[in-house]
Parts: sequence; structure tokens; C-alpha cells
Amino acid sequence: MSKSGKAEQNGLNIIIVGAGKVGIALTEQLSKEGHAITVIDSSSAKIREITGLYDVMGITGNGASYTVLDEAGVSDADLLIAVSGSDELNLLCCTVASRSSKCAVIARVRTPDYSRETSYLRDKLGLAMIINPELEAAREAARMLYLPSAIDVNSFAHGQAELIKFKVPEGGKLDGITIAALGWDSDFQVLIAAVERDGEVYIPSGSFRLMKDDIISFVTPRARAKDFFTDIGLATGKVKDVMIIGGGRSAFYLATNLLRRGLTVKIIEIDPARCEELAILLPKAIVLNGDGTDEDLLKEEGIERADGFCALTGIDEENILLTLHARNVSDAKVITKINRINFKDAIAQLDLGSVLYPRYIATEAIVAYVRARYNSTSSNIETLYHLYDHRVEAIEFRVGGNTEVTGVPIMQLPLKEDLLISFINRAGKIIIPRGHDTIEKGDTVMIVTKHSGFTDINDILR
Repeated sequence: MSKSGKAEQNGLNIIIVGAGKVGIALTEQLSKEGHAITVIDSSSAKIREITGLYDVMGITGNGASYTVLDEAGVSDADLLIAVSGSDELNLLCCTVASRSSKCAVIARVRTPDYSRETSYLRDKLGLAMIINPELEAAREAARMLYLPSAIDVNSFAHGQAELIKFKVPEGGKLDGITIAALGWDSDFQVLIAAVERDGEVYIPSGSFRLMKDDIISFVTPRARAKDFFTDIGLATGKVKDVMIIGGGRSAFYLATNLLRRGLTVKIIEIDPARCEELAILLPKAIVLNGDGTDEDLLKEEGIERADGFCALTGIDEENILLTLHARNVSDAKVITKINRINFKDAIAQLDLGSVLYPRYIATEAIVAYVRARYNSTSSNIETLYHLYDHRVEAIEFRVGGNTEVTGVPIMQLPLKEDLLISFINRAGKIIIPRGHDTIEKGDTVMIVTKHSGFTDINDILR
């Protein structure tokens, strides 16, 4: 067992077990937000790497060992997050920590068998949260397949509202129109929350004029999204059949979701044993054993006619090449899974369509929990997403009591710059706010901002 690095107490005292992709992403974000982090991993090389990159404590050892947890200071910890590569180790870490201290515990659990038992595990083991990156990535992929005009779809208000990203086409209804004019011309409840143009991100005012190739994010009630796309001339046909390359957990979760909704699903997987498993688990899917990077096989299996194409192998480079090929030979809605975040700028220059980053999906759910636990007395963070390469945050707050923002018309609130109140959810009704609307106790409120680190609804005020 070895110890390295240095951390300074500020904010919550957090132990992270596992220094893999998600562990590193969590360490980066939570240390940036001022929390004291201790990372545990069995690999001394990973501990040296992470303590060299960030101002955190590092301990080499078994995170399920009480001795190791005691050395990490579990008795004084506010939160333990177990994100090692083993579901069983993560659950055991959380059990030992919760039985030996008062800290809250979060476990990453990816195996389908365990994922079907999340309520039982959470209750019996006292878990604050169970996070499954592959399951959440599959849900996000499914939302994008149901709305193929979108680049990205994020869900808020328990699915009642969506934040949707897409590119403005040349010569379309949005090309050259101001946001104020869009509000008057459209019958649909839509609010443009953020715009990326030539690498710059804007939180737009009513006078902001949209242009072709802008990447815009808009908020709308879920039921209105397709109507809006139809209204601006971007309606696309419904995806009816989907080809998935790779048969891992993400593919299984996505196929299960799509089959439940009546779509035709074809999975191409190179491992014969995994194909046999999938054929048993997904009897309604077409499961083929073959190399998904074989152009002849893809053509033979109908890539040119597919409505949807998802590159979900475990190798980022393969996924990128598959996506570029699919976009070249078909009109399919294309989704690409990227596990690493190296060369983000280069990847952003490629026309990959919709991109999934499972590690970010897991990280954001946990960061939302940490912020809610740390500094929210009058409000809690329900949902958190980072947009435009972490330059924008979309945060949904639950207003649990009277605050500085309740009961005051939005037009009278001294809001910070680069911030927009995007919707108010009142008893399940999504309100796209105007100046005279007010925020009330019991509402959830979503804001989009270029600021970072908000933990309370009052943070939106100057």
C-alpha cells in the first residue's frame, strides 16, 4: 500500500475508488469544483498518473479493504464513489464504507443482471445512487434515433422536457432569422438556449440572428419536438430499422430499448460466444457473427438501406471509421460511441453525426448529486449536463422553499450575464418562460449558462 499526492480540505471530502476513465473524469471535475479528493486504485502506475495531473491524494490498494478505506479517511468522508472495472468490487466497497462510516456511497454497476435489481441493491446496501454508463448511453442513443434530425437529445423534468441540438441548414426557415422573430412566428413552445458559431458559444438574446451551420440547442416540451422540426422544414422519416456494430453492454441495452418499441434491430458482433449470448437474450433481434469493419459484409447486410446505424464497438478508431463509411454510403441516422476524450478537437472536425461519451454521462449524474449535497438548502440539482465541450452547463434545480428568485417576475430578476432561464416545470406542465412568469416553490427550473459550479438556484443572480 502506498500513498502519494496532496489534497487540501475544501468543500466535500470525497473518496473515489477506481482510476479508470470515469474515475479520472470525476477527479478532474470534482477537484476543479473545490472538493478534497482521495483516489484509491490497485495500480500504483495509475495512482502516480492521477496524482501527477491533479492536486489529490492517492492510495494504492484494494478499495474494498477496510484498512485501505481507513487510511483514506472514510470515517471523515462525506461521499465514496466506487467506479472500478468490477461491479462486485464497487458494491463491496460501498457496503464496507456504509457499514463503517456515515458517508454516502455511489456505485457504478454495469452488468444487466444487477441493473435489473437496482432498487433492491440501493435499498439493501444503502446506496445513494447506482450509475450505469452503458445503460444511460443507450437511452440517449434511443432518444436520438426517435428524433433523427437532432445531433443530441438531453432529457429533463423526468422526460417531460428535452434540450435538443441540431445544425441550421442553409436556406431553411431559421437561416437569417432573429430569435425574437422565431418566437413570434412559431406556434410551438421553443426556446433557443445556446448557439455555437465558428468555435464560439453564445447564450443568445432576442436580437441574435441565426445563420446557416450554427449548432443550436433548444428547449421544448417532449411532445412538441417533432412538430418544431416539421415547422422549420427539417422533418425526417421515422427510423424503423437499426444496424448496430458491436455486441457489448451498450448494444444490448440499446437493442432492448428499440425492440420494445417495435423497431427492427440487426447486431453484428465478431465474437461467436457473445453472438450466442445475444441470440438468447434478444430473440427478436437479428444477431450476426462477423467483422463489422468488413465493407462487403456491411453492404450485404443492408447498410445502404438502414434507417439507423450505431457504431458501438469498444475501439474508438473503429467506431469513427464505421461512422464515416456509413455517412458515405447511406442516409442513415448515425450514432458513434467514443470512450476516450483524446483528440477532441480533431474528432469535432469530423462529420460523425451524433456522438456518445458514456464516461461523461456517468460523471454528470454524479457531479449533479455532489453539487446538490454540498450547498443546496433551498434548492436541489435534479439534472446536470455539460454542453459544447464543457463550455456550457444546463442545470435543472428543484425549488424546495422560498428563495430570492421565487415570486418575482423573471424580467425583474438581476440575472447574471451569459445565463438563460429555459423552462419552468410546474406540477408536470412545462412552461417556456416569458418576462412576466415567476418561479414558485415546488417548481423545477432549468437554466443554461456559461458559468460553472452552480449549486443553488440563487446562484443565477448577480
